Amino acid sequence: MNQSNVSNEKQAAASKAGHPILVVEHLSVAFGALEVFRDVSFSVARGSALAVIGPNGSGKSVLFRALIGAEKSSGVIRWAPGVRIGYVPQKLDIERDLPLTGRDFLRAKAAVARTGFDAIRRAIERVGIAPETLKRPIGAMSGGQFQRLLIAFALVGDPNVLMLDEPAAGVDAPGQERVSETLERLRERDGVTVMVISHDLSVVFRHATNVICLARGLKSFGAPREVLTPKMLSELYGTEIGFHVHDLD
Repeated sequence: MNQSNVSNEKQAAASKAGHPILVVEHLSVAFGALEVFRDVSFSVARGSALAVIGPNGSGKSVLFRALIGAEKSSGVIRWAPGVRIGYVPQKLDIERDLPLTGRDFLRAKAAVARTGFDAIRRAIERVGIAPETLKRPIGAMSGGQFQRLLIAFALVGDPNVLMLDEPAAGVDAPGQERVSETLERLRERDGVTVMVISHDLSVVFRHATNVICLARGLKSFGAPREVLTPKMLSELYGTEIGFHVHDLD
């Protein structure tokens, strides 16, 4: 390859990196006469981490479903060309008492995605699940192990965008930390764009590049340290919220 071609490829890669992977403009969702949210606008940079916060019933899960086309909406949702989405819902429609091992679970996804064992192996390596864990029935896994299995499930097919609806729900503190570390590693090492619905403000401050605050009549978007002020959080949740951010530098 000559020097001109190398230079052109670098310029193309730099140009691609400078464009957002998602642009949302004036997005609204309503169920009949019930307005879930209205006029939401934001953009997501490639390789960034977006957190969506807000009280229960504010439409966070509905927002994610609208973004993947599973919910009717108005406004503009513009994904960049070549986007591949891995989605982990808050509640998976599967009984955990089924006699199904973690490996069987991933094989089922690979069959649907028409990928081979290499895709399963890569997904396992990326989330750090031990081989012995995959031999267990999914019902015998801890909350953190099962959540990482779901992330591996979403990674089969090699998505470049990973969307997770409250991945720490029902997971103990050590498990939550491992899930957060897994997502951070996917973003930093593999360039995966991560979008997470979360109630854990400490995780949002530590790992999110930008945050959306969503509540009826209240919308805000920006960097966590700029957006998540005591005043904003009090308006968002309807109560006084005190917090302190520790600088880790």
